[in-house]
Amino acid sequence: MLRNLLNTTMLASAMTMTASLPMPAFAQDGEVVYNRGNDTDPSTLDHHLTSTVAEGHLMRDLYEGLVVQDATAEIVPGVAEEWEMSEDGTVYTFHLREDAKWSNGDPVTANDFVFAYRRLQDPETAAPYANIHYPIKNAEAINNSEMDPEELGVVAIDDRTLEITLEGPTPYFLELLTHQTGLPLHQASVEEHGADYTSPDNMVTNGAYMLESFTPNDMIVMRKNPEFHDADNVAIDVVNYIPFEDRATCLRRFEADEVLSCSDIPLEQMDYMEENLADSMRIVPYLGTYYLPVKTTKEELSDPRVRQAMSMAIDREFLAEEIWQGAMVPTHSFVPEGIGNYGEPAVLPYAEDDMLDREDAAIALLEEAGFGEGELSVELRYNTSENNANTMTAIADMLGNIGINATTVEMEGATYFDYLRSDGEFDVVRAGWIGDYSDPQNFLFLHESDNLGFNYSRWENEEYDQLMSDAESETDLDARAEILKQAETLLLEEVPVIPILYYTANSLVSDKLVGWEDNIMNVHGTRWMSISQ
Repeated sequence: MLRNLLNTTMLASAMTMTASLPMPAFAQDGEVVYNRGNDTDPSTLDHHLTSTVAEGHLMRDLYEGLVVQDATAEIVPGVAEEWEMSEDGTVYTFHLREDAKWSNGDPVTANDFVFAYRRLQDPETAAPYANIHYPIKNAEAINNSEMDPEELGVVAIDDRTLEITLEGPTPYFLELLTHQTGLPLHQASVEEHGADYTSPDNMVTNGAYMLESFTPNDMIVMRKNPEFHDADNVAIDVVNYIPFEDRATCLRRFEADEVLSCSDIPLEQMDYMEENLADSMRIVPYLGTYYLPVKTTKEELSDPRVRQAMSMAIDREFLAEEIWQGAMVPTHSFVPEGIGNYGEPAVLPYAEDDMLDREDAAIALLEEAGFGEGELSVELRYNTSENNANTMTAIADMLGNIGINATTVEMEGATYFDYLRSDGEFDVVRAGWIGDYSDPQNFLFLHESDNLGFNYSRWENEEYDQLMSDAESETDLDARAEILKQAETLLLEEVPVIPILYYTANSLVSDKLVGWEDNIMNVHGTRWMSISQ
């Protein structure tokens, strides 16, 4: 998921809260209230139009899909109490629980998923993440206006039986369904209210919570859904999502006991937090990679030896410890460690070598490629953020150690990723990717030749494309993992993208909040938590 990338803009301008916050523990009427810091306000509550991590947090509380992620991010039954897959891996049959209901008391039926999945692919919806469902039969053709939505491979056999047919075997399909694109919609309210179906007065949801109010720049209030099938086990009655674009503001509210968690932390105050809030800090591996795409179509950067030399010169440990203050993890792999369906990722061969030895080897590679000291110049572009600026400035200095003249250029974040997607005129850029689901395909597909939306480097490699195609049709997870490992190994040999850092999930969590389990997906549904007195 392109986080836009919200977690890299750590030092955003301060935001003024427009109202005082309610106390976070127990309200006077005995209700349990959770004040929860979130990265920012959502741009929409229409889950077909959402695209950020902050919006994903909200959708996880408001809706329940066929399957869900529990407190540890493991897949467990949601609306579907059981399911089976055909022998060839192309047909899934989901059996819906009898007690699944919408917040207005209507039963949740298979048709609610058919309606939602067709709407997702309807070109008029313009869903930015419609491609998440492209494994479903005819989905891509429908989204490209080549077929009608009714031809989507999603059929309600009866009210409690949903059949989904895929284009081919997709071993990560259940993981994919945990994304907000896999959520159902209450058809009657969407059709009655149109774009206004997400307003508090109109919104009908089927998750543990329902929307009570939304005051921009202040608070989103959700109340426990009494119709939720597992409502008896939902311990928190009210959750108030409070946007904190300025992470330091959330820190202050946390210290005042006015919020029980912050979804991110101000890195510039890391020393202070380590001294005063060490027990509340959660810095854990996250399913995301911070990397440098290199424009391979430029003559001077088309030689893998040049790209490899640049990669060898970068001291990732320095960047993680000095620039990011330990809130990033150095990596010599592209696929994050701990991802599902994979095992250990491939690793650049010089990962353990001494930096001075790596610099000597990099200089030798540049000479082999025909570049002596000072004969190669590159421009390093990045989107606005103090941490990004410091990172790219440090990398420019590191490239100077091997005789490459590097300069940095800052671009406004609002237009930055459009520039990358539209084949902008750059040498090296900063990019980041947060996994939408825990499977290596969600990282390696970025570099397929025809993925012009995310293949920023414009790298083309037939062998890589074939490996990715072979992995799509392989149903044996171990064999598939080996194919994908070959693809990642090839990626690291050619280095059209230079992996630099793994993201971490950085949170503040009160010891009063019970059930917040650290996990690589950084998913923390409120339904799994409780508050101790």
